[in-house]
Amino acid sequence: MAARLSVNINKIATLRNSRGGTIPDVLLAAQRCEAYGADGITIHPRPDERHIRYADARALKQRVTTEFNIEGNPKEESFVALVLELKPTQVTLVPDARGQLTSNHGWDTVKEQKFLQEIIKVFAQAGIRTSIFVNPDAEIIRAAVDTGTHRIELYTEAYAQGFSSQPEEAVKPYVHASELAHQLGLGINAGHDLNLDNLSFFAQRLPTLDEVSIGHALISDALYFGLENTVQMYKRCLTTQ
Repeated sequence: MAARLSVNINKIATLRNSRGGTIPDVLLAAQRCEAYGADGITIHPRPDERHIRYADARALKQRVTTEFNIEGNPKEESFVALVLELKPTQVTLVPDARGQLTSNHGWDTVKEQKFLQEIIKVFAQAGIRTSIFVNPDAEIIRAAVDTGTHRIELYTEAYAQGFSSQPEEAVKPYVHASELAHQLGLGINAGHDLNLDNLSFFAQRLPTLDEVSIGHALISDALYFGLENTVQMYKRCLTTQ
């Protein structure tokens, strides 16, 4: 089966916040993405609310009819409280610092083992599927199993950077990581810098891939191709495995 596409709508909120007001409409954007074929909606609210706000998350919970994925750092008490309040389909745990421009590394599941075990248990008891952001490292993935997480999300920036010059070399660590994760019974998500150029190749090499979360590139492409066409273009990248 093809991997599912979850559209991260943070950039819609960034544009809205740059002017104030309600244009573009985050809720309408999410609904249109679903109508155009997206399998889920992702948001990554940060404490400074520079893009998606906590109020947006609450409103989206009432509107999203596909899978709802909320990303964030569980070391922020307000984030944990929000997730437990809304009970999304999935929470993706990302170790980003306050003020960080964008996520740039995965969890050290060895050093952070106890913390991750405790917080994942909290989400599991609330019936929320958990995914944790990790680099494609065998030791990290083996240790991820012991955290109790349902899935991992492979951090794909290194793949994206290497794709244009050496695609096979760039994807190799991710192939090995996905094979190991699958053997260990973990679901496999992926995200960061995936786009129309590199997504199809990546998906073809990872046949057990469950889901990709894409925001920046997809919303940027929508400026040129239109949102409906863009969502369907990304979907086609995933259905040609």
